[in-house]
Amino acid sequence: MSGSGAVERERRRAVLARAVPSRRRRAPGLTLGALADLCVVGLLGLSMWLIVRAAEQPPILHLTFAIVGVRALAIGRAAFRYTDRLLSHDAALAQLAVLRARTFEALVPRVPGAIESHRRGDVLAAFVDDVDQLQDEPLRVRQPLLVSGVVVGLSVVLVGVVSPLAGAVLAGALLASGGIAIPLARRMAGASDRELSAARAALSDTLLERFAAAEVLAAYGALPRQRERIAAAEARLSEVQLRRTRAAGLTGALLALGAGLASLLALVLLLPEPGQGGLSAPLFAAVVVVPAAVFEVFAQVPAALVARRAVEASAGRVAELTETELPPEIPVDDPGADGPREEADPAAPLIEVRDLAVRHPGASRDAVDGVGFELRAGQTLAVTGDSGAGKSSLALALVRLLDYRGSYRLRGVEARELPAAAVRRTVGLCEQTPHLFDADLRQNLKFARDSADRGAGSDAELMAALDRVGLGDWARERGGLDARVGERGALVSGGQAQRIALARALLADFPVVVLDEPTAGVDRELADRLLADLVGAVPADRAVIVITHTGLPAGIEAARLEL
Repeated sequence: MSGSGAVERERRRAVLARAVPSRRRRAPGLTLGALADLCVVGLLGLSMWLIVRAAEQPPILHLTFAIVGVRALAIGRAAFRYTDRLLSHDAALAQLAVLRARTFEALVPRVPGAIESHRRGDVLAAFVDDVDQLQDEPLRVRQPLLVSGVVVGLSVVLVGVVSPLAGAVLAGALLASGGIAIPLARRMAGASDRELSAARAALSDTLLERFAAAEVLAAYGALPRQRERIAAAEARLSEVQLRRTRAAGLTGALLALGAGLASLLALVLLLPEPGQGGLSAPLFAAVVVVPAAVFEVFAQVPAALVARRAVEASAGRVAELTETELPPEIPVDDPGADGPREEADPAAPLIEVRDLAVRHPGASRDAVDGVGFELRAGQTLAVTGDSGAGKSSLALALVRLLDYRGSYRLRGVEARELPAAAVRRTVGLCEQTPHLFDADLRQNLKFARDSADRGAGSDAELMAALDRVGLGDWARERGGLDARVGERGALVSGGQAQRIALARALLADFPVVVLDEPTAGVDRELADRLLADLVGAVPADRAVIVITHTGLPAGIEAARLEL
C-alpha cells in the first residue's frame, strides 16, 4: 500500500511540476510580492509611530523622515502589489497554456482504449476544471507560502529587536492561532475536496447528455426532466463550494481573533508603570498595532494550505488520466530511438500487412487476427465484414492508435519502428462520424494544412478540395467558405460531413486514405453514389482503404478483404 501511495505521489508531483513556471519567470513575482507585504507591515507600524510622535509636538523636521516613509510605503504597497499580480499571473497563465497542451498530448494515445473506464464527465472535468485548478499551485500555494514565511519571519525579528517580550508574544500568538486555524480549515475543506470533483463531473455529464441527445430528449418529452437533473447537479456543486467558503470564513475569524489577542497581550505586558522607563510612546504604539498587519500577511498560510489540498486533488485526478502506465495494446514512441533501422524502399508497396493481429485494452481475445494484404499507389481495398468483425480495429491499428502483432510495413519499413506522427502523415483516417467544429467551412478545412491562410490562393485551394469531393456548388450556394457547419456538423447531412472529412484528408496529402464506414447514417439509395463519389475523389496516385459492411458498388475496381 505504501508503494502504491509513493507512486501516486510521484505522479502528482509530475503533473504539478508541469504547472509551475520556471524559477526565472517566478522570481520577479515572488520578490515584488514580498516587498508589497513588507510595505503593508511597515506602513501600519510607521503610521502609528508617526501619529503618536506627532501628538508629542516635536519640531516638524523630526517627523519628516516618517512622513516621507509613510507616503513611500503607501505608494510602494499599491505599486508592488499591482506589478506582482501582473507578473505572477502572466507567468502562471503562460504556463497554463503549456500545461493544457502537454495534458492533451498525454491524453491522445489513451483515446481510444486506455481511459474507457472513465465517464465522459470525469474526463472533461479533469481536462477543463482540474487543469485550470492547477494554476493555483504557483499563484495561491507556493507564492503565498514563500512570501508569507519571509515577511512574517522578518516582522517577528524586527519586533523582537524593538522589544524581545513583544516579539515573543507575537510569535506565540502566530503559533497558537496557526495551530488551531490551519488544521481546522484543512479538515473542513478536506471533506468538500472529495466531493468537489464528483459534483463537477456529474454536472458535466448531465450537460453533455442534454446537448448530445437534445433531439431524442425532445422527441420523448424528456427535456423538462433533464433540466431538473441539471438544476440538481448545479445545486449540489453550489453546496460543496459554499462549504469551502464557510471554512475560509471561519479561518479568517480565528486569525482576526489571534491578532486582537496579540495586540491586547502586548498592550497589557508592555504598558509602562507611571514613573518607570520602558519603550517610548511611539514605539510602544507601533509594537501594539503591528500584529494586526502581521496576521493579515499570515492569513495567506491557511488559505494556501487549503488551496494545496484542492490542487493536489486535481493533480491526482489529472495524473490518473495522463500518468498511469499505458496498456500494452496502446503504442508508445520510444524517445531514445534513433529512427528506423531500414530505409524506405520506393519500389515497395505503400502498405504491406502480414499475419496482423490487433487487440483492444482489457480484451480477452483479438479483435483482428491473421490479416494480410498489400496496397500500392492507385489501388483500392474494400474491407468488409459483419458488425464487430474488427474492421474499425484494423483502421485504428493502421494509424497506430492501437498496437499490433505480426508485420505492418510502410514503404518497406516496419510501422512500429516509425514515430506515430510519421505513420499518421502517411495514413489518414476519415472516421465513421467525423468531427466538425462549430465554425465555418474555412476553419474546418484549413487546419488540415498549416499553410492554409485567408489569402486568395489559399481559399482557391480549399474550394478546389470541396469541388473534388462534390461540395463546391453546395458551398457556393451557402456563401462559400464562410458557411457555418454548426455544432458537431448540425447544419450538414451525414454524407456532406463525410465529404468535408475527405476534403480535409486530401488537403493533408495523405498517400493512403482510410474511409471507415463512410455511408453510416446515409440512406441506402444514396450510399452507393456517395461511396463512388468519395473513392473517385481521391487522386489516382494515392491508395484507398474503404471499410464497409455493404461492399463497394459496381464499377469500382478494388481488392477485397473479408474479416
